[in-house]
Amino acid sequence: MEKIAIVKLSALGDIIHAMVALQFIHQHFPKLQIDWLVDRRFAEILHYNPHIRSVLPIDLKDIKHKKWRIFEQVRWVRQFSQENYDLIIDAQGLLKSAIAARLLGKNIAGFNKYSIREPMATFFYHQKIDFAYEENTIERNITVLSHPLGFCVSEAEILAKTPFLFFQPDLLVNEFLHPHLANILFVIGSTWASRNYPPEKFADLANILKQNALIIYGTENERLIAQKIAEKSPYVQIIPKLDLNALKMLISKVDLVIGNDTGPTHMAWGLNKPSITLFGCTPVNRVYQTDINRVLKSSSVVNPRKLNKQDDSVKTIDVNQIVNLSINLLNDTRSYAFTVE
Repeated sequence: MEKIAIVKLSALGDIIHAMVALQFIHQHFPKLQIDWLVDRRFAEILHYNPHIRSVLPIDLKDIKHKKWRIFEQVRWVRQFSQENYDLIIDAQGLLKSAIAARLLGKNIAGFNKYSIREPMATFFYHQKIDFAYEENTIERNITVLSHPLGFCVSEAEILAKTPFLFFQPDLLVNEFLHPHLANILFVIGSTWASRNYPPEKFADLANILKQNALIIYGTENERLIAQKIAEKSPYVQIIPKLDLNALKMLISKVDLVIGNDTGPTHMAWGLNKPSITLFGCTPVNRVYQTDINRVLKSSSVVNPRKLNKQDDSVKTIDVNQIVNLSINLLNDTRSYAFTVE
């Protein structure tokens, strides 16, 4: 086998959860050429990865707003079929990703109908992988990418992973880092309002920790929320809107990431940086917990196949729980004892 293509279109966190498999593929097949088909909005997360030969971007957002452009995108994807891939792996498991995989070639692997959100997608697969949808998301992604290639990855190997998000230096990032205080990144937004920890509690957290709290944002609404937090705490800095390259660098530099269940928080895991992910209406199986990557979950019960977007129980997580866990993580990963008054 010489060339394969991976189809994982979105979203940011899901792409990160699949990217970890690249280092294990490379260990078993060091000469294998890997291309990755991805939504253009997230392509930069894949850039500079030494195990990817080519990133193949597709404009899914453009198609959503301009239906007629689907034919243009089909022609764009179909041209890559000339690469004659030995195998295409659909790690997404949606009908649109399965169709995109078929445009790349015929020998396609993906989840079976019992392990997938859209069973119709399996019509396009020749190899079908059984791994329950309710199981850990990262293990699912590694399995669908490793089993078609004939190998398995152990829990010990996942825990011993090397960082796999790469970037070019961005000097702007260093301007926001404090040389003496702990640099703590707050990830305050996500795709659903019900997944977001309350702004006033983020402000309380900053005021209790009294360190250098940095806030990133992606939308205008998130920027306004960030301003509200900054107005309530003198320890908060709002970072100007970053591209994914600069965001990767920022996360690699901070001491701790605290945030909602969303892509930038999961980037901390991909960079082997300490993190606390806050869960309410989404399942904790979306992360791989380690000594430095921890979760706090509300008491609500979550059905992974039918998420309740009205469940805003993440708001009930006690700020003091986050404070205590933050202190433990900072003390374990920094060279001096960290306390709060």
